[in-house]
Amino acid sequence: MKKKSITIGDVAKKAGVSKSTVSQYLNKRYEYMSQSTRENIEQIIHELNFHPNESARNLKNKKTTIVGIVVANIRHAFSTEMIRIIENSLEEQDINVIICNADDNPKKEEHHIRALLSRKVDGLIIFPTETNAAIYQQILEEEIPVVFIDRIVAGLSVDTILLDNQMAASLAVSTLAASGHTKIAMLTLPTQSAISPRIERIEGYKTALMACEIPFNPDFICSAELHTLQAGLTNMFQLADKPNALIAGNDLVLREVLQFLKVQELTIPSDVAVIGIDDVSYADIYQPSLTTIAQPTEKMGLKVAALILNRLQHKNKEAPQIYRFAPELKKRDSSL
Repeated sequence: MKKKSITIGDVAKKAGVSKSTVSQYLNKRYEYMSQSTRENIEQIIHELNFHPNESARNLKNKKTTIVGIVVANIRHAFSTEMIRIIENSLEEQDINVIICNADDNPKKEEHHIRALLSRKVDGLIIFPTETNAAIYQQILEEEIPVVFIDRIVAGLSVDTILLDNQMAASLAVSTLAASGHTKIAMLTLPTQSAISPRIERIEGYKTALMACEIPFNPDFICSAELHTLQAGLTNMFQLADKPNALIAGNDLVLREVLQFLKVQELTIPSDVAVIGIDDVSYADIYQPSLTTIAQPTEKMGLKVAALILNRLQHKNKEAPQIYRFAPELKKRDSSL
């Protein structure tokens, strides 16, 4: 026999108050109830193991209190940490979060966005995959608050949070150059998809080489799918004039670089120096410790949460902006 669900009426009856008072408690409207009444209702809710029917409350209040987060690839340490910070910040404001992973697949991203729109979410936070222009435009036309993270989508006016990617690459180059390295290679994931961080980091790399008076060698750039990066590195290290320093364009690329160097029995930093853009959890414990260019994830995550919250509450009437955050050099032993 199916167990009877506990209702708001059951809580009110046992607490000796009206259903309206319990409803006010659940909606955190405490102005007209005493502290003892609040404590009594809280105790009864725990005793009865009562869980409010969020769907019913949302229909009544005509709001879902839900924000959807669609992440391009949740494997990135940056993405995971950003989601954690955003979710914690929004939950403090009683905003629920639904997280969807697109696996760098634009079709999967569009599917997730359409599913979230069908659920009438209040807002969206998106780490864009490529240029799903039609669905992004639909979001704007429906006036749904939205924030983009990590990638700029050309032609769309959307609040966007991202790293100063050119500065990040420039920091990496100048740090290696200061240690005497002049044969500096750069590795990224594919750039043909017009994904702004990858393109900007390569631009920053080229500009920094010029500033350090180091000739640019096109053979020292490899932009490829993750599973082909080691083949690209193999070709690079078969050159007569091979690199003596490597910049990994993100955390996933860094793992491929480290795996390649291990297999080839190349020693860091005596054979080749290494810097990774995006900090990684194992940077301090890897031997030797890894120099990284870190994104200020906490500041960025809190800014995303503040932007979407202000848009949800209609406090921000300004036109959407692009917000860039300065990277931080975490110098360790791999760049000596």
